[in-house]
Amino acid sequence: MGFYVPDNVVTNNDLSAYMDTNDEWIQERTGIQERRWVVPGEDTTSGMGVKAAKEALKNAGLEATDVDFIVFATLSPDYYFPGPGVQVQEALGLDTVGALDVRNQCSGFVYGLSVADQFIKTGMYNTVLVIGSELHSGGLDKSTRGRGVTVIFGDGAGAAVMTASDDDSGVLSTHLHSQGEHAKELALIGPATNRWVDQIIKDNDENDLSYFPYMNGNFVFKHAVTRFPQVIMEALEKNGYQPSDIDLLVPHQANLRIAQFIQRSMKLRDDQVFNNIMKYGNTTAASIPIALSEAVNSGQVKKGDLVCLAAFGSGFTWASALIKW
Repeated sequence: MGFYVPDNVVTNNDLSAYMDTNDEWIQERTGIQERRWVVPGEDTTSGMGVKAAKEALKNAGLEATDVDFIVFATLSPDYYFPGPGVQVQEALGLDTVGALDVRNQCSGFVYGLSVADQFIKTGMYNTVLVIGSELHSGGLDKSTRGRGVTVIFGDGAGAAVMTASDDDSGVLSTHLHSQGEHAKELALIGPATNRWVDQIIKDNDENDLSYFPYMNGNFVFKHAVTRFPQVIMEALEKNGYQPSDIDLLVPHQANLRIAQFIQRSMKLRDDQVFNNIMKYGNTTAASIPIALSEAVNSGQVKKGDLVCLAAFGSGFTWASALIKW
């Protein structure tokens, strides 16, 4: 595992300088105390992904040339196209290694991990680099109008190196779901292929917020607290386990209140759930690999541990992975 976050720390009090909010209001609703935002020009989505990938490779004792394939999960690529996977391929100096971009937002890393797992288990590739990276700060409405979304999101990247193994460790199973009927409840509608920037400019409607992320917070919360336990239990039951067997649950860092609700509903102890949203905010596809990296670095994940990853977000999509470390 490896991760990278920008040095620039943005506290809740910092946000109150340009929007009507305060530390108490943000912490009460999200549990977030601070987040990292890039300094424009110093970091990019692909660049952060490369930094996380290099750390992961170092921790794995591997060279970049050992990588057979790249999976890059993000909703905030450097360009509309191509996706950032090829930028990682170039930056790491990999000779025509394939690169796949995954657009599953908050569930992106688990979806990417599932793809990598299948490639390895079928024997197509031996070593796959999976990256989740997001640069949210450049596209947020930093006025009072947008505070409900803006205070939540941060920038950063996490990466995992996955390799074939002969022992009983590794990914036991992955479980992927979607429900597109709720796509617009958490979305950035435009600009897009059916509504380009010139049309938005032509309309000149100051009330048109389609180019900023929109979230129906209560609606998303109600679905998240239902889908999270379902997909976690799906993974456990598939492999003959129960919640008490989990050594560490690493949920997508969407909202601390969601994670706490899940913990209570599944009767998990504090030491069975890892949260770091307090420091980094919601980094979407990067949140699980950042959190898992910190958990590994701090010794909270040990050889033989049963680790569950779970995510829910835009799409709606949700997913889980059960891993024997």
